[in-house]
Amino acid sequence: MPKTVFRTLPADGESLFNTEEKLFPEIMAKPGQKAFVFIHTVPFEGSVLLVNLLTSTRLVRKGFQVNIILYGPGVLAASGTRGYPGVGQGAFPGHLAINEQLKTLMREGATVYACRFAMGALYGFGEDDLIPGVVPFSPLDVLDSALTAWTEGAFQLNTWTL
Repeated sequence: MPKTVFRTLPADGESLFNTEEKLFPEIMAKPGQKAFVFIHTVPFEGSVLLVNLLTSTRLVRKGFQVNIILYGPGVLAASGTRGYPGVGQGAFPGHLAINEQLKTLMREGATVYACRFAMGALYGFGEDDLIPGVVPFSPLDVLDSALTAWTEGAFQLNTWTL
């Protein structure tokens, strides 16, 4: 069947959506409120980790004390030795977006943790290979960080992908 619907594409910059309507209240953190973002996902294979980091950045900017817990494959995001052709050099636009977002989070006050077990036992890199400022932690702290979040009534975001 031949095409029967024709439409002119919108010009660059034209809005396709109502970007001003917001349905839910803008929640800001009360003093001392915390957020824990647990990330067990393979970085660089999809958008999940970057979206979690962008959400974490928004939480920081809403006034939450943000703790990012990288464990399992999530620790790969904190590698300070990424780049091509040299460390810290992007081979293409966006290549180091996750590294840069982690640095932004830490500059703005978030604490980023990376599990020592996953770093060494799974991926063969050490504490000295982390982005400066990332805090290495014991694998026993994965559960205890979640229990800390729970006992403190903190907001929690958990992402698991394989």
